[in-house]
Amino acid sequence: MKLGYARVSTDTQETHLQIDALKQAKCNRIYQEKASSAKADRPELMKLLDHARKGDVVIVWKLDRLARSLRQLLDTTAMLSERGVELHSLTENINTTTPTGKLTFHIFAALGEFERDILRQRVNAGLKSARRRGRVGGRPKSLTETDLKKARALLRSGDYTKAEVAAELGIGRHTLWRALHVKGEK
Repeated sequence: MKLGYARVSTDTQETHLQIDALKQAKCNRIYQEKASSAKADRPELMKLLDHARKGDVVIVWKLDRLARSLRQLLDTTAMLSERGVELHSLTENINTTTPTGKLTFHIFAALGEFERDILRQRVNAGLKSARRRGRVGGRPKSLTETDLKKARALLRSGDYTKAEVAAELGIGRHTLWRALHVKGEK
């Protein structure tokens, strides 16, 4: 059985183009929904996956309609494959019912994984290089040592509460409290 899946991300978009293509591909049943692929809850996709049986072919207009990320696509495809269900993407002309289609899909998947690994290595190398130069990532501290000294002086005077000192320094009460707590003050 040919099972079609059409998805658009927002309520203002329409699935007409995808539905027409899936009908032309002679899908026996078409599941359609309006939901972001970032959402874990896509009820129509879940229905399709529950309904798919060995020998069926899931047909999508484009691979990005099925999954947002390569990891999500690979997981979904692996689940289909375990059930004996094939995948056919009309736009990318990837059809896992043929040996060439399977090879093409796996080559794209391998290239995507390779690209992610290279990117991860570059990011880690850049972070390591920055640390060696004394640079650290993350958000800058909102309370400098000078501010902390001023806060201590104001609190020692007894004229200010911690909330008033925090307001004077333009920081949150909890930021001041944490800074004083780290230094062993209360």
